[in-house]
Amino acid sequence: MKLWVFLVRRIVLLIPVLIGVMTITFILLQSLPLQDRLEACYPFSPKNPINNKTIAVAEAYCGYNQPIVVQYGHYIGNIFTLQWGYVALNSCIGNSQTCGEDTSLLQPGITQCRALYNGSCPVLFLISAWLPYTLQLAFLSLLIIIALSLPLGTYSAVRRNRPLDQGTRIFSFSGYALPGFLLASFVFIALFFAFQNNAALACGGTANIYSVQGNWPPGVTLLPGAHCLAPSTGSLPFMQNSGATAPTHVPLLDSFLYALSHSGPAGDSGYYWFIFADGFLRIFFPALTIAYGTIASILRFVRNSTLEVMGQDFVRTARAKGVAERNVVKRHVGRTSLNATVTVLGLTFAFFLGGFAVTESVFDLYGVGRLFTYALLPQVDPGVLTASTLLITVLVVVANIIVDVAYAYLDPRVRLG
Repeated sequence: MKLWVFLVRRIVLLIPVLIGVMTITFILLQSLPLQDRLEACYPFSPKNPINNKTIAVAEAYCGYNQPIVVQYGHYIGNIFTLQWGYVALNSCIGNSQTCGEDTSLLQPGITQCRALYNGSCPVLFLISAWLPYTLQLAFLSLLIIIALSLPLGTYSAVRRNRPLDQGTRIFSFSGYALPGFLLASFVFIALFFAFQNNAALACGGTANIYSVQGNWPPGVTLLPGAHCLAPSTGSLPFMQNSGATAPTHVPLLDSFLYALSHSGPAGDSGYYWFIFADGFLRIFFPALTIAYGTIASILRFVRNSTLEVMGQDFVRTARAKGVAERNVVKRHVGRTSLNATVTVLGLTFAFFLGGFAVTESVFDLYGVGRLFTYALLPQVDPGVLTASTLLITVLVVVANIIVDVAYAYLDPRVRLG
């Protein structure tokens, strides 16, 4: 089967999968109070308060005064036309005063969003602005995982039962045993003490290098010469008030491109380069924390699959022909042993893109993981929950398609079917 035929078929099959997941989500959302569902569907705002009159209008607008089948049709139609609803007025995302924890990191983007849309904030606007922050963290985590787990796993299999192999086993067990939130807390505390006296990373004399200001939210700028991120009425030149950056919408990449093409203010030529370095530092340690546990599991997959392939007939034949051991491992064992690993990597990356709720909360990072977490807090935000479910479903299915294509490339024996 040709590759393009396979891709078209899988994309078509994506539609019933999405409909199935959205149907389950629709059924579950019916258990929420009507007012919560109306806030997610209708553009309420402080200028358009909720009362008996507006509720009647909202019910007609959303189709909630129609039979359940008609409501379901409206729901599916809105999903496929990217009408994902609005941030509920009383949710933690929309009003931090109703929450048990500080949501100030999200408030500037919400404020700007409501200013642009007459008080109502579309969920799609927020996700498109904040998803790139999670994307760059996910890609960096995946690069760290691949860079460490593949060579270590292969070398551990080749040097079986030797000191390095024993060390990787211990590392694997520690990765399985250490919870992500606990590791993140340890790393955060270590960074706190490591940088507490570093003026270049501490704002206003504080030691919290992963402060709200450290993640470039709207309304924050770097003070020239001071190398310190501090609240200001201005904003970074490549960033919009919503939190989105230009031109690529990937914050770290946009900061690099801006530093490459612009000189810093007078007296501080390294101004924009510091912004880039500061941004990289602030996601490197969270990415390393995220990658730690996954490296441990991927390393075991690579080691076991490599050992299995090394015992097969075609490998023994290559050795009998006098092929150097390095070439046997590189050309005959390497690609064949990666099949199981590719599956795990693909699904892991899909999970990454769904957001790192715990890590983003511990390190006070800006991203959709934190956004989805607040949507679950009272009062529940149905619009954000629906959008997050849809997003994660699409990512998992797309990751499976990429994995299937990678199978055919890595192992010629595999045929797309």
